[in-house]
Amino acid sequence: MTARGFSAFPKVKRRVATTWWGKAWVQALEDTALDNAMLRLGRRYAHAGVVGPITVSPGLLHASVHDSGAVHSTTVRVPVLTEVQWGRFLDRVAEQPGHIAALLGNDMPRDLVDAAAASDVDLLPGIGDLEPSCDCEGWELPCRHAAALAFQVGWLLDADPFVLLLLKGKPEQELLDALRHRVAGPVGTRTPVVVSLEPAGQLPARPGLPATTPVVLAVEPPPGFDAAALTALMETAANRARAVLRSGILEE
Repeated sequence: MTARGFSAFPKVKRRVATTWWGKAWVQALEDTALDNAMLRLGRRYAHAGVVGPITVSPGLLHASVHDSGAVHSTTVRVPVLTEVQWGRFLDRVAEQPGHIAALLGNDMPRDLVDAAAASDVDLLPGIGDLEPSCDCEGWELPCRHAAALAFQVGWLLDADPFVLLLLKGKPEQELLDALRHRVAGPVGTRTPVVVSLEPAGQLPARPGLPATTPVVLAVEPPPGFDAAALTALMETAANRARAVLRSGILEE
């Protein structure tokens, strides 16, 4: 699946990005904007529930935004990573089992992003990386509709950093498959670690996935990090993923 759809956010009194990477996304939007008044209006639109369902695909965000009886088609484009850059990023992730566990637990470690940046792989947008577009008559960059969409994407990133990785060019399952190939060695030389992301109790399964989604990583623990400790770390990540599902913060 190369695109993901997210239900429209309901009207809320106030909501802001809370994770460090969600805040970095919003900061990139604010640094790029040429009109702070449009940003303030876009934030109000984001809270007003006028942004429709959001579609996320490599390099592109899209939503319809309702405004004064009209419906505007709004997009925000971001640069995607090249295959060479993806290879460097996946190498950084595979070097640290904790990074894999963190991503599965809906966390984006700062040291992972810093290591990727040191390898010329920028996961988070910088000034000018967000390219808004809208069919409204506004000339601002961004217009209020694109700003509203971008603010809401910051909320999506809070709940699931894989949204950012999809925007940069790779869907979640493709990333996990690539990581599994990187850490797997010849049969019998690695220690298999199996983590089940089956929702606990009455939690619904994620759309498009079976009720039980085992993630199998054949990992050779690095020095000083045994298989039992790695398994416990992965189980902790799975529990955190269940907590996100249970909270209902993000609906797909």
